[in-house]
Amino acid sequence: MTFFSKILMATSTAAIIATAGVVQAEDKKWTTVTIATEGAFKPYNFTRPDGSLDGYEIELTKYFCDHMKVECKIVVQNFDGMIPALNAGKFDAIISGMSATAKREEVIAFSDSYGSTGQAFATSKTGDLANLPDKGEVFSLASDEAGAAAEIEKIKPALHGKTIGVQTASTAAAFVDKYLKDVADVREYKTTEEHDLDLKAGRVDIVMASMAYLTTASQKPGNEDMTTTGPRFQGGFLGRGSSVGLRKSDTELKAMFNDAIAAAKADGTIKRLSDKWFGFDVTPK
Repeated sequence: MTFFSKILMATSTAAIIATAGVVQAEDKKWTTVTIATEGAFKPYNFTRPDGSLDGYEIELTKYFCDHMKVECKIVVQNFDGMIPALNAGKFDAIISGMSATAKREEVIAFSDSYGSTGQAFATSKTGDLANLPDKGEVFSLASDEAGAAAEIEKIKPALHGKTIGVQTASTAAAFVDKYLKDVADVREYKTTEEHDLDLKAGRVDIVMASMAYLTTASQKPGNEDMTTTGPRFQGGFLGRGSSVGLRKSDTELKAMFNDAIAAAKADGTIKRLSDKWFGFDVTPK
């Protein structure tokens, strides 16, 4: 049976695997790992017309599982319900473009990062936000919080009275809630694809999401009018990049994933796959 065939079978077996997951990590030998992904966050992960999953994280997951010498099954889960479902034992890990943030680390553990792109804005090429200042420049909330704060104040006037679309429970939603809700209306969506559709329809003026996601989304047929705009933000409460989400009790599984991630960095797998799916290197530094 191929890896991707196993993906298609995973939903029907998830309940069985979840029951087995109550055993403490330190008391078991990991031979099977059930992993949740959203399946709607291209190029990280997405669902093809035939129902199979593909994307940067899907290919990287295969590498991780081969390196760890475990059988992996992937299940699709709405992003906003992933953390409660993980802690409820419905699966063993989250690989779904989830950034390791201090808030999330209050309830779950994270592996080392396997990709870091930061959060950026996208809008219509013909709209009045297409020329936000400092397009593509990166501002760190970790190493230069004052500089990032000054940049946010710089773009606020242009966003006054506008409507910003973000995905529910995302780091972009946290950013907008912290810095921009006093100047703009915020509209939340279950998936990034939904806010892209509203951007295209003119129901929102601008969206915020992962730079890697927006770069790919703007190249999709039908999104020819979408363009990235303004600065990009990373670090600080936005987290240290996409990481595997795990239960705090599963320390052995965390060590296994960290070892696999280190190997993927060292042998160039992360660079190769990120060049393929994003068009630039997202290897964490």
